[in-house]
Amino acid sequence: MPDTILEARKLSKEFKGFAAVSQVDLKVQRGHIHALIGPNGAGKTTCFNLLTKFLSPTSGQILFNGRDITAARPAQIARMGIIRSFQISAVFPNLTVLQNVRIGLQRRIGTSFNFWASGKPLGRLNERAMQLLDEVDLACFADTITADMPYGRKRALEIAATLAMEPELMLLDEPTQGMGHEDVHRVTALIKKVSAGRTILMVEHNMSVVAGICDRISVLQRGAMLAEGSYAEVSDDPRVMEAYMGTTSAEQAGAH
Repeated sequence: MPDTILEARKLSKEFKGFAAVSQVDLKVQRGHIHALIGPNGAGKTTCFNLLTKFLSPTSGQILFNGRDITAARPAQIARMGIIRSFQISAVFPNLTVLQNVRIGLQRRIGTSFNFWASGKPLGRLNERAMQLLDEVDLACFADTITADMPYGRKRALEIAATLAMEPELMLLDEPTQGMGHEDVHRVTALIKKVSAGRTILMVEHNMSVVAGICDRISVLQRGAMLAEGSYAEVSDDPRVMEAYMGTTSAEQAGAH
């Protein structure tokens, strides 16, 4: 398999003449945690929606494992192994934590919509579901109704449900948005933990989140690629500091 798992070539998206994403080149290496960051309005989420085909590009090309997926639909690329989570936690609030993960496992084996069928055959999925919950430190919450979970734990559950789909490439959209410091730390550590043997592309606005876990960082500004490299390289780039108005060197030092 090629070292580059996902590639964007000259990717652009215009909305009524406004260039939300402009001529973006991006390469995500297999086995890496790669962050797409930038200040508010930089085009991160639009770029993410293009890569996951929730939006169609105005121009440019997207390749997954060397295969052109520019014209593919979201369901098609999900079947290929590109699975995304969303900016807002997308779990079933009235189901238990275990049931949420089991739905992800059902989808993979093609029984997710047999809600009228007996639940007994699904018992064989419970062992794998519990393994996934253990991986994200939620095993003790298996029987908890999801609506009763703290927000940070719901995001961990969403990661478990994403893992249930056995993604070759996992895409996380603002995984720590709206969290307090303790939850941010927990979810950041969780992403690092589940990255073993996987490839992760994450959209993030907070450089301190990606500082300790990302192999490579791409910085967007006004829809265009501003800088790319390791955290050390990107954080020392004066253009990046200027883009993050108010982000001082002292704050960056504290992020290490």
